[in-house]
Amino acid sequence: MMNYYEATVLTKGKKETYSFYAKSTKDANDIAKLKYSGVLIKVTPATEPLELQFARFKTKLLQNMKKKKIKPDALIAAIRQLAVMTNAGISIHDSIVEVANSSSDESLKFVFNKLADDIDSGKSLSLSMESYRFELGNLTIAMVKLGEKTGNLDESLSSLAEMLDEIRANFVKFKKAMAYPRNVMIAMAIAFTVLIAFVVPQFKSIFEQLNAELPLPTIILLKLEHVFNNYGPFVLVIGALGFFSLKYSIDNYENVKYSWHKFLLKTYLIKNIIKFSTLNRFTLVFSELVRAGIPIAEALDTSIDMIDSLPLKRKLRTVRTAVEKGSTLNIGLKDTKMFENMIIQMVKAGEDGGALDKMMEKVADYYKNRFDAIIDGLSSAIEPIMLVIIAAMVTLLALGIFMPMWNMGAAAGAM
Repeated sequence: MMNYYEATVLTKGKKETYSFYAKSTKDANDIAKLKYSGVLIKVTPATEPLELQFARFKTKLLQNMKKKKIKPDALIAAIRQLAVMTNAGISIHDSIVEVANSSSDESLKFVFNKLADDIDSGKSLSLSMESYRFELGNLTIAMVKLGEKTGNLDESLSSLAEMLDEIRANFVKFKKAMAYPRNVMIAMAIAFTVLIAFVVPQFKSIFEQLNAELPLPTIILLKLEHVFNNYGPFVLVIGALGFFSLKYSIDNYENVKYSWHKFLLKTYLIKNIIKFSTLNRFTLVFSELVRAGIPIAEALDTSIDMIDSLPLKRKLRTVRTAVEKGSTLNIGLKDTKMFENMIIQMVKAGEDGGALDKMMEKVADYYKNRFDAIIDGLSSAIEPIMLVIIAAMVTLLALGIFMPMWNMGAAAGAM
């Protein structure tokens, strides 16, 4: 995130104040020295004027609206083409241009043409991709870095295509597993809405004529009916604004993004899906880097960079710090408390036996199997939650409508 700074510069005997954006105070000092002529007196953080805040918000919002993820099928096909063409000895610039020209995905065309321009100006492929992390994904950039470091870009691209294909297959499996519970819940939501909007009002006049104390379920139903029929559009607008505000905050403010990711890691089912998919990719990329002869500390840097979940990324950063200070990898992993004792013992055996890359491949397979097991059992895991929600909705409707009737029947019987 960029911060707002003011630099005070002495120019021709006069003090001039300039405002600009920088990531940190150190960067701000470097920018001020390069950008403004004269004697730099001081650089201080400042409060960004309201009109600039609004302009930046508007710019970011428009950029986010224009951003589009490249379709998985198009990206996988493009990566496979790049792998084949680079293996055939065609330059990466020409390969990217050819892929862009042959693709029908507009987002891919745009990104790849920009990559070709950056490479033409002297940038590396991985550095060019950093500007398009949203469109390409962290894993793509991590694997391209691996290919550049090892000099086997074609092999890295082939491995990347396989990994992306597997991720896509898991996503399709996830969608299929969610289809039945999603459709049931949508049908129940529609039925509940129709009952609240059209059936409850018919009973409302009867309840008002009773002039008796209504039970809690009936009061809840009447309140929901009142809100739905009188403020329905406002509720929808507020809900939409809340959703887009949250999405914007997550995309643009790291502290909000961190809190959101932390919340997801405490959510039933979702936490295990995120954890095991992340650890599978982390260990897979790390094993590839170690196998290619990259030093462990550097391999950790590249592997951690492709992680999306900020809390998990922060925990794994401590492993990099521990290794840099001379600790072993297995102790660093153990201190994160993210890995089972069995995994720690496997990593220790790999380090002691000089076969860390092979052992990490086995660890990656283990987490892949754990992730696949969660996806395969997703429907059965969601069913209890779905049944509780449906039961709660039916119970509320039944008690809310029939309890006053029972009370009327009991009163009539007493007479």
